[in-house]
Amino acid sequence: MLTLGIDTSNYTTSAALCDFDGARVAHLQRLLPVQPGEMGLRQSEALFHHTVQLPQVLEQLLPQAELPIAAVGVSDRPRNAEGSYMPCFLAGVAVAQGVAGALKVPLRRFSHQQGHLAAALFSAARMDLMEREFLAFHVSGGTTEMLHVRPGLQAKIIGGSDDLKAGQLVDRVGGFLGYPFPAGAALDALAQTGALIPGIKPSTKGLWCSLSGIENTTRRMYTRGVKKEDIALFTLVSVTVNLESLAQAAFREQGTLPLVFSGGVCCSTILRGLLLERFPDAVFAAPEFSSDNAAGIAVLAGALFIQGNEPCNTNH
Repeated sequence: MLTLGIDTSNYTTSAALCDFDGARVAHLQRLLPVQPGEMGLRQSEALFHHTVQLPQVLEQLLPQAELPIAAVGVSDRPRNAEGSYMPCFLAGVAVAQGVAGALKVPLRRFSHQQGHLAAALFSAARMDLMEREFLAFHVSGGTTEMLHVRPGLQAKIIGGSDDLKAGQLVDRVGGFLGYPFPAGAALDALAQTGALIPGIKPSTKGLWCSLSGIENTTRRMYTRGVKKEDIALFTLVSVTVNLESLAQAAFREQGTLPLVFSGGVCCSTILRGLLLERFPDAVFAAPEFSSDNAAGIAVLAGALFIQGNEPCNTNH
């Protein structure tokens, strides 16, 4: 048996197939088109592009379904909290409802954030944490949050950035350095040859940090003629030291729990390498499972199906 996962986030259309024992996931994702010079999309634009792209993604993915699909999972909101809503997820929900209805199989809804956490645990072979308490970071263009996660991936925000999000910072710096949106991969590659500027310190207060000052500093550096690669490295290291400081503060407050990093910004080899030096036992999503994708949604749909022992039709 297989489960199908669908995720239509603010910048990526994605779908995934997971075999029932959770041993293998096939997933496809396609970035939404952003015009040159733009730093994102309006929700109406994102919803339109998902409506166009999701059938194309499924057309590519579904021929890989060599076993019957037993359940469909979909992300229907950003996070599992009252009032959490973004119109872009309506595209995925509409298609998921249609597919589940046509196949006569259960439809299961999850938050986009739960999908990120599940993708990280799956790709790191740490699904045991699904039923344990842990601390997690969800670091992306729209979110820089520190979470206290209880069994069943019930996450509560306990800290994070109270202004600019890490992904926004990376994209803005990449933008004025001349790279297209999203700029994470380009900035990370550029930073590989950068010279580290000493004395980088976090801007944190308890479990919260401020990242807007980093953008201001990088713009001044650019005006002074500092090399692009040095600015890129400064940006990523600055984000890293803030995340490290927040994690240490959370350990002091919550105890030394397992630590999980998820979200597109965690694709950065600079960030990942430095944080693993500080926290060798930390769990990171594999790079291909870090950015927005439906893999975690497919995994969660399968886990919930097994727990519920729900009947299914044998479609193909």
